[in-house]
Formats: sequence, structure tokens, C-alpha cells
Amino acid sequence: MIRRARPATRWPATLLVAVALLAGCAGPAVPTAHGPGLSPSSSASSAPSAGPGATTEELVPEEAGERAPRLLQTASRREEARQQEEVRQRVRKRAERRARATAENPLEARTWGVYQGPREPTSAPYLRATGATKQALAKIALEPKAAWFGAWIGDDEIAGEVEEYIAGTQQGDPEALVQMTVFRMVPWEHEACRRLPTEAEKASYRRWIDSFAAAVGATPTAIVLQPDGPFALCAPGGPAVPAALVAYASRVLSALPRTSVYIEVGAGDWPAPGQGGVAEVLRFLLPAGIEDARGIALNGTHYSATEIEVERGAAIVEALADRGIAGKKVVIDTSANGNPFPFGTYTGPDPDNAFVCTSPADQRTCVTLGIPPTTEVADPAWGLSEQARADAREHVDAYLWFGRPWLYRQNTPFVMERALGLARSTPY
Repeated sequence: MIRRARPATRWPATLLVAVALLAGCAGPAVPTAHGPGLSPSSSASSAPSAGPGATTEELVPEEAGERAPRLLQTASRREEARQQEEVRQRVRKRAERRARATAENPLEARTWGVYQGPREPTSAPYLRATGATKQALAKIALEPKAAWFGAWIGDDEIAGEVEEYIAGTQQGDPEALVQMTVFRMVPWEHEACRRLPTEAEKASYRRWIDSFAAAVGATPTAIVLQPDGPFALCAPGGPAVPAALVAYASRVLSALPRTSVYIEVGAGDWPAPGQGGVAEVLRFLLPAGIEDARGIALNGTHYSATEIEVERGAAIVEALADRGIAGKKVVIDTSANGNPFPFGTYTGPDPDNAFVCTSPADQRTCVTLGIPPTTEVADPAWGLSEQARADAREHVDAYLWFGRPWLYRQNTPFVMERALGLARSTPY
């Protein structure tokens, strides 16, 4: 489209003569980068004057033919510059997210909020209890934990649920850390091995994540993303589709100013070395948004030893660095590994609901509470080897409780007998 020229002004004849005389005294024009004898504005200023209200359509054919390509070129250059600036802004924002992901441990030097409300199944039993029962339940109820948010909360409800949880965790302190677990994928676990999400389910996932992120805002948060991540590996056709959804969540949540995202990738015994080990983890993790996330999470539903998880975490971080994705960190669930064992070696009928240990000396494949939530990952009190302590110092942000062994099958409902047994048998 040819832009309409602004109406030209008619100058008096005497003034035109004076201008012409002055121009003759000025000498020849100086060549510029725009061409011999031309300045950036010379073509416009040297054009013949049109009458008041004249447009480009009213100019002589030679002038209109010359100006139209220049106008189109100018518009094209402006559009190209605008597109380049948009690309630069996207690259800058992505670089900022990655810089935050590799910064000093954001979980340190901050109060960890403890939620006491209806979303925490141990809260009401603890408040009602007395004496020794209350003292035992305190080992669970008063520890900072990561509440689970998933598809059972509707797209239109999730923002309100998150806001309530944040308020109940921070208790008026906007600097307190809030921990959450996002378990939103549909289908998931064994169903994920049989079918892929529909287009409607994908759209719902993205809508839910957007609302979740809007509710979190600038709250200091640690988010464990999608427990049991290796289930994506058995999806029909491979992990691409579920990994893409996890990547969407990682990108959106990691863009929040004070949120640290850790993508869950199984445990030291899953995928086991015979199942592909670290290489198999990367087959899911690389397309799942790890570049945007702060790091990875391990052991969410297993009972593997902390030392083994530190070793697995270090191996994954180093494998990522070999692929140019450096500086990623690890969080490890220690809620259920006080008496560690590989998931596949459980001797009872249901490993998801493993027997609770009767005492710290119980030698069965049984479950009890592990290291309490902490950023003191290399503390000698945890009994780690020197190598594991060194790896923990370098790679691990924290030991967190995002597992839930005090619930039936780690899901629901709360079981008082389990909770008391866990609290009374823990070596910590």
C-alpha cells in the first residue's frame, strides 16, 4: 500500500529564489552511505512540490513510481526490525529463566512454611491428639511438605485452591517458601502405557497449568513436576506427547520470578540399569523442559536409599552437562526411605502400600520416615559416604518430603495406624 503524502506547503516565489541562491552557494553534495550525492532525507526534500491536499496519486507518474518502492521498503524494514526485536526479547527471557535455574540454592536462607489446614490430612488428627500420640504425629504434621495438586481439581477451581494453600502455608509471611507437587497428567501411570491424551485433555492440561501459575505469581515456591515421570516412557509411540506437556508446564512455571521447578524422573532403581538407567531417563527428560527447570526430583514414590539417589542425581546432572545443559540441581524425597530397599525387592503383596516398620531395627522390606526436610544435604548425621556427601554438596538443593507414605497406597485416605508406626520407627 502507498502511504498518502502529507499536504505540501506553497512557499512564496521570492522565498524559493532565496533558497535556490543559498543552495548554489553550498557547493556539491557530500556522498553518504545511501548513495552518491544523497542523504537519508534528500529524496523526499528534493521532490517537486504538490499543491495543498495533494496525494501520491496526484504526483507525476515518475515521482509516484520512485516513491512507492521506497515506502514499501521502509515498511518492510520496520516489520523486520519488529520481528527481530521480538526474537531478542524471547531469547533474553529464556536466558533469564536459565540463569535463575543455575543460581545459588533458592531454597536456603528462607523459612519453609508448614501448611495447617484441610488440604493436609495429618493436620486435623494432630490438632485433636494429645500426649504421646500428638508427639508422634508432630514428626509428620509439623514438617514442611509438598502438597499434591492434580486433575481431581477442576480447571476453574485450581487457582482458588492454590491461593488458599499459599495463604495457609505462609501464614502472613510473604517470604516463606511454599512447596507443591503438580500431578496433572491425564492419562498417567499404567493408563499412560495404553493411550495418549486426547486433544481436549491436552487443552485442559495447558489451561490448568496457566491458572495454577497465575495463582502462584511471585510466591517463593519449590514445585515438583509430575511424580513417576518414567511412565512417559511407556506411552504409545514413545514419550514425545506426555513430555511435551511436561515441557509446557516447566516453561510456564519456571518463568515465574521466584519458582524453582524440579521435574520428577523416577528413582535410582527406576529406570534401573537393566532398564536403561540414566540414558533412559534422558530419553524423557530432554524433551520434557529440563532446560527451563532448575533441575530434577527423585524417589517420589520409591524407598531407595538417599545415598543411591544422590549418586543417580549426580549421574543425571553430569549426563545433561555433557549435552550442553549444565548446572542443573536435584531434590530427593526422603519421606519414606528411613529403611531403604529397591522397589522391586519388596516381599509383601503391595509395594505401593508397604508394611510399616515396627522399630528402627526391623530388617524386613518395610517403610519408615527418612531424613527430615532440609538443605543440609551433606550433614554427617545422615551417615552418607564421603563421596556421596561431596556429590550432595555439589548437586543437591534439598531433601524434601513430597512422598506420602502415611496415606493408603501413598494416595488416600490418611491412615492413623500407618502414621504412628512411621513416626515411632524412624531412625531420625
